[in-house]
Order: sequence, then structure tokens, then C-alpha cells
Amino acid sequence: MTSIGLQHGRSNVVALALAATALGVAFVGAILPTPLYPLYKQEFGFSGITLTLIYAVYVLGNLVALLFFGRLSDQIGRRATSLPAIGFGVASAVAFACATSTPWLFVARALSGFSTGLASGTATAWIAELYTGSRRGAAARIAAAANFFGCAAGPIIGGLVAEFASAPLRLPFLVYIAGLCATAVAILFAPETLAKPVRLAEVSLNPRLGVPQNIRLQFVSPAVTGFSTFAVIGFYSALIPNVLADSMHLAAPLVAGGVVCELFGIAAITILSTGRFGSQATMFGALALLVPGVWILVSAEILKSLPMLLVAAAVGAIAGGLGYRGSLEVINRIAPVDRRAEVVSSYLIALFAGNSLPIIGIGLLSAYAGSLAAHVSFALLITALAGVAALTGIKYAPGAAENTRNAVAR
Repeated sequence: MTSIGLQHGRSNVVALALAATALGVAFVGAILPTPLYPLYKQEFGFSGITLTLIYAVYVLGNLVALLFFGRLSDQIGRRATSLPAIGFGVASAVAFACATSTPWLFVARALSGFSTGLASGTATAWIAELYTGSRRGAAARIAAAANFFGCAAGPIIGGLVAEFASAPLRLPFLVYIAGLCATAVAILFAPETLAKPVRLAEVSLNPRLGVPQNIRLQFVSPAVTGFSTFAVIGFYSALIPNVLADSMHLAAPLVAGGVVCELFGIAAITILSTGRFGSQATMFGALALLVPGVWILVSAEILKSLPMLLVAAAVGAIAGGLGYRGSLEVINRIAPVDRRAEVVSSYLIALFAGNSLPIIGIGLLSAYAGSLAAHVSFALLITALAGVAALTGIKYAPGAAENTRNAVAR
């Protein structure tokens, strides 16, 4: 598929802003329910394990979108794919707003995961094609920051509405539906960048994953870094409301929403403000911060200290922003040009696995050994993974000349 060459100027800046906004709005829905989970738990009476599964099923939707529809916008166009993604987001919000029992939440989260998975790949490619500046990696940073700014807005919207509205489990999603509809209207005015979309009958949905043998050892460090980074992000997104309620007796949705908003907001600012640092150095910086970040988090739980929890969130946020940006840029460096989509998709699988599997493990371990033991085990896991990522990253660091030879050879 070929892309349309776009003119420089104000119209292109507006188009880029629309694509970035669409990406951010898509991710609002991913974290919007976070401060509401304790209310759902009280309303429907489900267990802590069920809560972690409700969170994790979101990743299932992500994976389906990534594996089978990840190349859809390369075939039918960015706008034509963005609108159905928004439609699935509306369906997810409707399911949340109408939820009368726990199964509704599983359906809503799966739809939300599919919506954000479909929207993220589409909008990220759209941003890359609309960006006309000369700064290397800037388009990727814009997309990553839009993702995290959307995630920061979600919990604060959910927390504010739930704290002060009379229908805390309904109104946040009605507000979100309005935002999605406004975004859909705006997207109609954004330029399509795909020159020759194919007909629906010609669309291929065959999954394409893989890591070439000659870069597998180089792939380990950024993949493990991404897994660890998103495991920490998943912990805050799924479990911070419980930590606040159980350890610190702070059950207010606005408090939980504020902590998660802090995490994603600082991560987004970190991504935008560290562009001058190299990808490898950025990734190692993230690994250095992940370890103290998770142990400060555990200490905050033991000491029942909200200020310490806010410090932990800030450290985790900087690590998250650096880890996501650095590891993704390393992946882009080592991936052969003709297999980049496969390698990036494999990397994203590691991210999604990190965002869900440790959370499920925490839920299961908490049921048998208690939440504190589970959280200490999580901190030990992150410490071990950071060590693995650092050691393999040092030993198999990609060289610019080698990457160039690989790209040309393949």
C-alpha cells in the first residue's frame, strides 16, 4: 500500500492533532473504569480474583485486534478503520452503563480492549504519516504521549463523576460516549493517507508474527523491558483502588483516579521531554527506576502512607515513560525493514502479556497468601526481570552498523 503525500502547513497540523486526539480518546475508555472497580465489587459482590480477570480480559480484546486486524488500516485506510474502532468503544461504554451483573463487565472490557487495540495501531500509523517534521522518532513520541494522556484522563474523569454524581456507575460512560461521538465527527474531516485502499473482499486477516533468528538475542532486552514496564502499569491500573481501600482506608474513587492519573500524566510528559536521550540509554534508565519504584510501592502499603504511594507512582511513571519509549525505539532499530510489522507485533504481545499475566498471578496468590505477600512477590519478579533485561541489553546491544547491514541484506 502507498501513502498520499501531504502538504506542509496548518491543515496538516490540524490533521495530526485530530489523529492524536482520536488515539487519546480511545485510551480514555481503557482506564476509565479503574476508580469504579471497588464500587462494582460492592455492587455485584465478586472476589478479588474475579476483579483481576475482569481487568485481564481487556488484553484478550487487544490481542484479537492486534493478531487479526492489525493490518486492516494498511488495507482499507486509516479513517475507514478508525470509525469502527470508535463504534466498538461506544458498544463497550454502553455495556458498562447497562451492567446489572458481573458478566456484563467481562463483555464490556473485552469490547474496550478490541476497540483500543484496533484504534492504537491505526492512529499510530496515521500520526506517522501525517507528521512532517524532521525530528527522528518524534511521531512515535507523539503517539505514545497521546496514548498515556488518554490513560491519564480516563481515571480522573471516572473518579470525578463517580465522586460527585448521583449515578457513579452510569454517568461516566455516558460522558465518554459523548466524547467518542464528537471524535468520530472530527475524524470525518481528517485526510486519508492511504492512496489506494483495497476492497473489503480483498482484505487479508492472516496473523503475522515473528522475530528473525539473527536478532532474537537483541530482541530479549526490549521485550522484557516492555513486559516489566507494562506489568507495573497494569498493577496501578487494576489494583491501586484495592490498595488504597484495604491498606489506607481510602475508598474514594477520586483518590484512586488521581493516583492513576498521576502515573500516566507523568509518563506522557516523560516521553515528550526525553527525546534527546538515546533509545538504549533511555531503556536502561527505565530499568534502573523500575526496581526502587516497586519497592517504594510495597513500602507505602506496609506503612499505610499515601505520600509514599504518590512518590512510588511518580517513580513508576518515569520508568514507564522511559521504558515504553526506549524499548520501542530499540525494537524499531533492530527490526529488518521488510519484517518490521511482524517484529513490532511480537513486541506488543510481550507488552500485553506483561499488562495481564502478573495481575492474574497477583489475584491468585492474594487469595491464598494475602495481598501483601502477593505484592512482595510481584516486586521480586520485577526486580529479577529488570536484571535479566539489563544484562541481555548490555551483552547484545544493537550496533548501528549491524542494523544497517541487516536491513539492507533482508
